[in-house]
Amino acid sequence: MNAPPNAPGELRRRLGVSDAVVIGLGSMLGAGIFAALAPAARAAGSALLPALAVAAVVAYCNATASARLAARYPASGGTYVYGRERLGAFWGYLAGWGFVVGKTASCAAMALTVGAYAWPGQAHAVAVAAVVALTALNYTGVQKAAWLTRAIVAAVLAVLAAVVTACLTSGTADAGRLVPGGGDATPAGVLQAAGLLFFAFAGYARIATLGEEVRDPARTIPRAIPIALGLALVVYAAVAAAVLGVLGPERLAETTAPLAEAVRAAGVPQLAPVVRVGAAVAALGSLLALILGVSRTTLAMARDGHLPRALAAVHPRFHVPHRAELAVGAVVAVAAATADLRGAIGFSSFGVLTYYAIANAAAWTLTREEGRPARALPATGLIGCAALACTLPPASAATGAAVLAAGAIVYALRRGRRTP
Repeated sequence: MNAPPNAPGELRRRLGVSDAVVIGLGSMLGAGIFAALAPAARAAGSALLPALAVAAVVAYCNATASARLAARYPASGGTYVYGRERLGAFWGYLAGWGFVVGKTASCAAMALTVGAYAWPGQAHAVAVAAVVALTALNYTGVQKAAWLTRAIVAAVLAVLAAVVTACLTSGTADAGRLVPGGGDATPAGVLQAAGLLFFAFAGYARIATLGEEVRDPARTIPRAIPIALGLALVVYAAVAAAVLGVLGPERLAETTAPLAEAVRAAGVPQLAPVVRVGAAVAALGSLLALILGVSRTTLAMARDGHLPRALAAVHPRFHVPHRAELAVGAVVAVAAATADLRGAIGFSSFGVLTYYAIANAAAWTLTREEGRPARALPATGLIGCAALACTLPPASAATGAAVLAAGAIVYALRRGRRTP
């Protein structure tokens, strides 16, 4: 079900498999390594690696569901479109609402990560400046964003390889720290950590939400999503094992810059400034891809009238949803000026887990002829998303549930006004 390449009012298809994989990787790496490891270690203790495995299993199920659905419905909006087409207008709306609100929090978290590493004393000001600069870049076309993301991913992978090498070759690394034990790990803690780490895996959704800008989406998207997810998992596992082996769960849980702390503990303090630069660059890459994804879902919801229809405009020259991008950039800039980094991660995870729960439910309804995955995968994904959402920190779960409820009320009121 491929849309015409340049139909009126639609975005231009410019991204190939490698572009899509890079955008997914760029979105995941900044979030996972530099923002989620420490709070996850605080929840899981010495069972950090099992928590990472749980998050990866749920992410794989979600990725499979998203890939099959994206090949079937290659339009901007991701699960907003899939929920609407397979489950009904309300479920599509709820998925879109959860994604836009949750990922706006993610954008603020990534912008603040840039500020915290680049200039800790002026973190909020740097965060706002980063949002403004990347919004301006996205405005000029998705291909430029893909090129910049490619450079960012290459630089970040080089930094992470240096961290892993420094940690694993140092005399301070202890493989015993990777084995759960000592009574500090509980099932509830592992699930909570998995929910926080899921924040790090959700970047592959950007590939699906850019479905209207991907060439040959029925072939490209199902290939790009699992490749990006698999590469991210390999990187996460290597870095988490290296840092945990050097710092141990207690020290890792307490630090605000775990990779910089790890290289200092490994006896290579001169690498710490490089890690700080790498962290800022990685967060920039994640922020770039996040703004792309949120603006495309905003575009899809505006087309259907769930958001102001003016946001559905496509720029005649750059072929991007320019009004949606400017609106998202403005909201993220305000959030980055006022938000708290750690609170944003849990809140974002709740919204995104809701989004993927709906994606799995939509994938369950596919027929065999439509490319339905094995039923066990969307069932596991749906149950896993619900379980992880329920075990997030209570404040994050309560706030997320309240925001979803507010969105449902707005939907009901709008439907009521339309009914004669």
